[in-house]
Order: sequence, then structure tokens, then C-alpha cells
Amino acid sequence: METEKNSRMLELFFRVLRGETISVKAVAAEYGVSTKSIGRDIGKIQEFLAEHRDLMQQAELVYSYKDKAYHLNCEEFLKNKELFALVKVMLGSRCLPKEDVLRLISKLKRFTTTQDREKFDKLVRKEIYHYHEVKTDCNSLIDTLWKLIQVIDEKRPITITYYKMNREAVKRKIKPVSLMFSEYYFYLIAYAFDDDQYLPKFFRADRIVSMTEHQEHFTLERKYDFDEGDLREKNQFLFPGKTERIRFAFSGLSVQAILDRLPTAKVVEQNGRTSIIEAEVNHGRGIIMYLLSQGAWVKVLSPQSLVDEMQEELHQMLALYEKA
Repeated sequence: METEKNSRMLELFFRVLRGETISVKAVAAEYGVSTKSIGRDIGKIQEFLAEHRDLMQQAELVYSYKDKAYHLNCEEFLKNKELFALVKVMLGSRCLPKEDVLRLISKLKRFTTTQDREKFDKLVRKEIYHYHEVKTDCNSLIDTLWKLIQVIDEKRPITITYYKMNREAVKRKIKPVSLMFSEYYFYLIAYAFDDDQYLPKFFRADRIVSMTEHQEHFTLERKYDFDEGDLREKNQFLFPGKTERIRFAFSGLSVQAILDRLPTAKVVEQNGRTSIIEAEVNHGRGIIMYLLSQGAWVKVLSPQSLVDEMQEELHQMLALYEKA
């Protein structure tokens, strides 16, 4: 009898942890016991939570007069609306294989109530059905990422077999220093093993098809410690390049979209509907591709080297249509 009582109480505790609301009458009928028995179980759970507030993140089992049921109130737990936001971000990134996405969503849904789970399914069902993952070369992206995190933490060099953009397979011995995500892809940032200049190299994690971890460890001088925040500010596209201040005119509909895309961007002048914008960015292929994507809304003003590159790119694009 005592064993059954304890088992029932543990089940109730687990159910509220998963986000279920507990109606005393409904649960009493479910277990075939009196409402007083369920009331005592709830009282014991409340006592446990009160005695272990630090352990349980200040959680409380409270009664809702509106729902006529008990639910767990804890600011530290993920709320259903927060879970929904996380899943939407995950689906929008398209970076993980569909089977991994489905498994992760299934795990996250365990923390929602039965009612919210149905609502949750309805909200994401179509998006999951039409989900198209980014194609990868590695066997398991999640496993690859975890291995990279470990060697970065342990400062161990690795030798990778990697597919370049032109699909050429190459081997590289590198010192891994950071892992970042940007627009569909995870990127490994590393230094070449024998490079004394410490120029960062960027490798898409999904193109790493094999990895050999070396037993040795490497050290870096403080000046070569990698600053992910600085990189994300100035290099939104994870193409290598030197940091430069650029200046361009923008006449499009949404200046805010430019400011959101380039965190260091500032409007320094306003000439009617045209905004003069300055930004500190990595002068590489990425920023050129982005500025070109804005079409006739953008005119690069400086530096002259970037102006020349934009003009050359536009000449080549125009030539394609003239030949046609």
C-alpha cells in the first residue's frame, strides 16, 4: 500500500515537472483513489518543493482557480512560448538533418502539457512537413560539432579531410579555436598548424568528412585568443578579410534592415531618402555579396578598393547578359 502511494506521488511529481496541470478530481478518478488521497500527495509535493527551494529553482505547486487545477510555477523552467520560439529558430536555420530536428522537437515537447502539445503540433506541423535540410558531407553534424567543441576546449590540434567550395577534397592540420553559426551553417575557425602569422581560417563543419585528433596540445599567446563577439560584429558572412571602415549610400525602403545586418553600421548623413552609412566590416567576399544583393539601392563610396571591386563585379555580371 505504502509503495503504491509513493509510486503515485512520484508519478504526479513527474507529471507536473513536465508541465501538466493536475485536477484533483480527475486524477483521483484516474488512480481509483479518493480526492483526499490526491490532496495529501499534492501537499507532500508542496512540502518537498518548499524544503528544497534552491534545488528546485524556487518552484511552487500552485492552485489555479480559473482552471481548478494545480500547476508548477517556476521562472527557471522553459515556458511553452519559449519552446515554440526555440523550435521556430531551429526550423528556420535548416542546419540540422530532419531526423535530428524531429528527435529534438520530440524531446522538447515532453516539457509541455497535453493541451499545449496539440497546439504546438498544429503550429509547426506544416513547417516540419516542408522542412528541407541543408545537405551535409559529414555522417552526423551533431557528433562532428561535439567533437570539435571538445578539441577546442582541450586545445588539441586536428587533421581534417575537408571538401572545399569547388568540391576538391583536401587535408589540413589545424589548431581549432572557435565554433560559430551563421546563416544555415556551423563554421570551425582555426589557425593553420604551422602558420606563425595566425591568420584565421574558416571551415564549414558539415564539409568535414573525417577528423584525426592529435595527442599533443597547443598554446596561444593572449593576443591570438579568438574573439567571437568581435568577429560577429564585423564579419557577418564568415569570409576572410581585413577589417576596414566602409561608407555607402543606401536609398532602399528599410535602413533598419541594413543596421540589423551590419551591427557596426551607423547612419552618418541623411540626404532626402538616401542614407549615408558607415560600418566597420571585414573587407572580403562576404560584404561584396551582401552589398550586391541590395541592387540599385546601394552605392559604395569608400574605400576606393571596394568601389573598384564592386564595379568589376558589375561589369562581369553585365557582360553575361550582353553575351546572351
